[in-house]
Amino acid sequence: MKHVIILACLFYIGIASAQQKDIKLPPEATEFWEPVPRKVTPGTANHLAPDDAIVLFDGSDLSHFESVRDGSPAKWTLANGAMTVAPRTGDIRTKQSFGDMQLHIEWSSPTEIKGEGQGRGNSGVIIMGLYEIQVLDSYESRTYSNGQAASVYKQYPPLVNAMKKPGEWNSYDIFFTAPRFNQDGMLTAPAKVTVVHNGVLVQNAVELKGPTEYIGIPNYKAHESKLPFVLQDHGDLVSFRNIWVREL
Repeated sequence: MKHVIILACLFYIGIASAQQKDIKLPPEATEFWEPVPRKVTPGTANHLAPDDAIVLFDGSDLSHFESVRDGSPAKWTLANGAMTVAPRTGDIRTKQSFGDMQLHIEWSSPTEIKGEGQGRGNSGVIIMGLYEIQVLDSYESRTYSNGQAASVYKQYPPLVNAMKKPGEWNSYDIFFTAPRFNQDGMLTAPAKVTVVHNGVLVQNAVELKGPTEYIGIPNYKAHESKLPFVLQDHGDLVSFRNIWVREL
C-alpha cells in the first residue's frame, strides 16, 4: 500500500510540473507600474547632499547640534568649513532624532601625531546614541581589529582598512536599520548597518549584537524608534564636515 501511495504522489507531482511548464505568461504579466518611485535629484557629486536630504552641517554653524551633557549649544570649534572636537567640552548630538537612515559624514584625524592605538585620533559616530561606528587614526597605527576605524566598535572589524593619511578627509556612508521591539519590549529584529569608507564597502549589512559596550556583552533594551546620533569627544582634535541624512 505504501508503494502505491508513493507512486500516486509522484504521478500528481509530475502532472503539476507538466502543467506549470505548459503555462505561458506574457512578459507584461510580471511587470508592475505602480507605485512610481519618487524622483530625487542627486548632488552634483556623490558626496553632496541630494535634494531630499536633511543637511545637518554645511560648515557654517553648529545649530543642528547640542551638548549631550546638558543640552546647551555645541561648544566645538568652527573654522574653514569644519567643526573640530574641543577636548573636555563633551560629546555633541543632533537635535533631531533618526531611526532608519542613510548618513553621510566626513572626518579628518589630527595632523599632529600623538599616541598609538586607541589614543590616536579617537572619536566616534554613535548612531541613536547607542551603536558606535569607530573614528580613529588607523592609517599606520595598530589597535585591536574590532576597534579600528570603520569598525562596529567591539563587534565587527572592517572588511579592509581604507584609511587616508592624517589631515586628509575620510568619508563614511552609513546605511542603518534600527532595531525593532514589540509592545512588551522584546527584540523582534536586530539593528543592521552597512558602512562604505572612502568608497569601499567595509561593513556589509551586519547585524548588531546590541548597543556598544566597552566592557561586557552587548544586550538589547527596548528604546525609542528614533533617537539623536552622537559625535564623540574622546579628547583628540578630530574634525568633521559635510554631514547629511536621508530618512529611510
